[in-house]
Amino acid sequence: MTTRSKKAPKKQYYNIPGLFGIRVIVFQNESKLELRHMLGLPRDKFSRLVNVSVRAIAKVESNKEKVEKLQRNYIEVKRLCQALSEVVTPDCLGDWFYTPNEAFQSRKPVEVIEHGEIDRLWDMVYRLNSGILS
Repeated sequence: MTTRSKKAPKKQYYNIPGLFGIRVIVFQNESKLELRHMLGLPRDKFSRLVNVSVRAIAKVESNKEKVEKLQRNYIEVKRLCQALSEVVTPDCLGDWFYTPNEAFQSRKPVEVIEHGEIDRLWDMVYRLNSGILS
């Protein structure tokens, strides 16, 4: 006698034509950029992180249309998240970007990115991976 078990909802991914390395995930009838889904951020917070408008995020997620400005910033933040995942639990990254950090004079990492200083975050990742404390 076979029993039926409920399967976990399946995630579907699709690429955005013209945007290399950017995928949208469809999960439980909701479309989200893959990185936004991973970080667990609402559109407004994610748009600050990748420096595009909330409207641009919505356009990509709902219409599968490319937004040129998204390409570079998205890939840079995605690479940063991959590097940070080696030092910070990936589940905590979304919160980490919005938590004041002493390493940045009590500014939030997202504010550091907004001020065009993402290199400071890369420097921090390098120092953490190298074991350099200061």
